[in-house]
Amino acid sequence: MDKLKRVPIKEQDPSVRVNNFDEVCLGYTLDEAKEEASRCIQCKNPRCVEGCPVSINIPGFINEIVKGDIEEAFNVISKYSALPAICGRVCPQETQCEERCIRGIKGEAVAIGKLERFVADWARENNIAPKPPKEKNGIKVAVIGSGPAGLTCAKDLAELGYDVTVFEALHEPGGVLVYGIPEFRLPKEEVVKPEIENLRALGVKIETNVIIGKSVTIDELMEEEGFEAVFIGSGAGLPNFMGIPGENANGVFSANEYLTRSNLMKAFDSNYDTPIITGKKVAVVGGGNVAMDAARTALRLGADVTIVYRRSEKELPARVEEVHHAKEEGIHFMFLTNPKEILVDENGWVKGMRCVKMELGEEDQSGRRRPVEVENSDFIIEVDTVIMSLGTRPNPLISSTTHGLETNRRGCIIVDEETGQTSREGVFAGGDAVTGSATVIQAMGAGKKAAKAIHEYLLAKKR
Repeated sequence: MDKLKRVPIKEQDPSVRVNNFDEVCLGYTLDEAKEEASRCIQCKNPRCVEGCPVSINIPGFINEIVKGDIEEAFNVISKYSALPAICGRVCPQETQCEERCIRGIKGEAVAIGKLERFVADWARENNIAPKPPKEKNGIKVAVIGSGPAGLTCAKDLAELGYDVTVFEALHEPGGVLVYGIPEFRLPKEEVVKPEIENLRALGVKIETNVIIGKSVTIDELMEEEGFEAVFIGSGAGLPNFMGIPGENANGVFSANEYLTRSNLMKAFDSNYDTPIITGKKVAVVGGGNVAMDAARTALRLGADVTIVYRRSEKELPARVEEVHHAKEEGIHFMFLTNPKEILVDENGWVKGMRCVKMELGEEDQSGRRRPVEVENSDFIIEVDTVIMSLGTRPNPLISSTTHGLETNRRGCIIVDEETGQTSREGVFAGGDAVTGSATVIQAMGAGKKAAKAIHEYLLAKKR
């Protein structure tokens, strides 16, 4: 084999997958995984581990694959990650672990993410699960939100013997993993639910339909229900909008709402009568992974889809793989274009979008060149549905009902970066509730740090 090139991975053909919501990537076989794993050169100082927000022993689990001991590979990963089957699918490995891979200096980096996915899928198919702790300490900890930050924090605390209860506002646990990421990237029944069941096997209790700040407050959890520490991993569920004329028209969605309706209310399944406007000509405004997810969902629901992005293709924040898949599926891209107004018909429905051409000026704080309007370059595109994918911010419900919890001007909870400790004693936070919308693995890293800090805080309290 050519050690410079990674083992190709099978995918559904684009002409077939645009008509279904089945997973696009089909994963490695055992032989393919062993062949790809054999490309790892087992560095003495593995930089890939430094690039992983949860510091998985990457050479360690890959070496077990080479030996053919997939159960031990799973045990290695499980020491660090609560959600390996999910991370193997949705993490931006190409800018994290794989970007640091020495093999990638000459040739292609080892397919670390695809190998992690293979191991986690093998473990699930062979009924291998993390083992519960031998002893419980009886100390109650509350985790708010069952997304990646909350689930990671809950797993690590449960393994340390804590009595952990996760409170989820929606009727299904999983947070953004369930309502935000489409089936074709992350199957819910086959992948997300078993990962959550692994947590229940560790003794974690999950209560759904509990809205913290409304059903019960953090003060009540601590003062009346005996929780000695709280982790807030409630995410960033409030969508941003542009504030342009016509944005309140019928047929304008936030990507959040559109994906939640599709995922939680099963628009992808013909057996469900989901209240969702599919649209014939859809514009998705934005260039991140969520924009790609919304665009590819609308395409599968029968629309002709155009992504409108105000910078050039080079500045797209979405994963290269997601952009590649979107293009393969026939989604159009309109770069250096910004909406100015949504045009509305006499019945209040979207009938078009007035846009303006942009050009790139000086670099802004993010290091990307700032888009500047080109004078007299307005033009109209015909659309009947507009999906705004412009990032999200935290819901203020928790911060406004919790005494002494400080937030910044964007409504994000202020924490100590190393521990996740908030301004309120015994209350920790992490993930999108702190950073605004970011990646699954970054949220998991924050949940991991906070679990360690909560453990240390509670140990000190008992002394």
